[in-house]
Amino acid sequence: MRYSLKQLAVFDAVADTGSVSMAADKLALTQSATSMSLAQLEKMLGRPLFERQGKQMALTHWGTWLRPKAKRLLQDAQQISMGFIEQHLLSGELRIGASQTPAEHLVPDLISNIDNDFPEMRMSLKVRSTDSILEGLLDYKYDIGIIEGRCDDNRLHQEVWCRDHLTVVAAAHHPFAKSDRVSLAQLEQAKWVLREHGSGTRMIFDSSIHHLIEDLDVWREYEHVPVLRSMVANGLYLTCLPYLDVEQHIAAGKLVALNVPELSMERTLSFVWRADMVENPLVECLKREGSRMMKGKPSVF
Repeated sequence: MRYSLKQLAVFDAVADTGSVSMAADKLALTQSATSMSLAQLEKMLGRPLFERQGKQMALTHWGTWLRPKAKRLLQDAQQISMGFIEQHLLSGELRIGASQTPAEHLVPDLISNIDNDFPEMRMSLKVRSTDSILEGLLDYKYDIGIIEGRCDDNRLHQEVWCRDHLTVVAAAHHPFAKSDRVSLAQLEQAKWVLREHGSGTRMIFDSSIHHLIEDLDVWREYEHVPVLRSMVANGLYLTCLPYLDVEQHIAAGKLVALNVPELSMERTLSFVWRADMVENPLVECLKREGSRMMKGKPSVF
């Protein structure tokens, strides 16, 4: 059976884009050459790899089976090619998906440290919600994810990187800001602005508070932490955010961390990757550098 890397690359690109024409653009091939390569691969394997669903190309059962194996072969080929071209063991592209808190506070240092030691590694970064990163990993958009909270999908492996905690904050002029202790009844009466559903922060907050307060008054939900911080600092709202996201604003006196004894919201920040992924030296390098970076730092942020 003499399938080629080009045919596997075409199959992979069509699987990623759902379109022969978009795959052709991605690979800098003509559409006819792309269609021909895919047809030759399907003929050689004796199985249809895609079925048309409107304008989209959807993987068949056989295509789904082939996809991780094709990814593996293409990844190995890239490592061989880049290793010889650059004369460097760790080279090639690593696609990272990170949720907002680690992306803002930890990932920049992590990437900078790797750049110093392995300048031929190329790292792309997308900042998304935890749910979006898990979906992206399963759809091969990322090689590794850095998420907040738990992952219960057995198709993915999770390794704890470090821990942080969430804190309820208010503006310095908020009536609760002067209280030594804020009760659950007071939280129930407050107006809240929170992260959107699907974010790791929101999942931890909801799971911590849902059995304590039956009906929380959530006025707004936003994806971007700076929007929530500004609304709280300038208004009479409460929010719940990672301590890393509000630490400087608390120190500057713009926000106040409220003491709510009933709420304990420690969580993990973790590396996540596909369970069926073969050993990837770039992924291993990122995890190893991440562990080294945390030595000597607080166990919980």
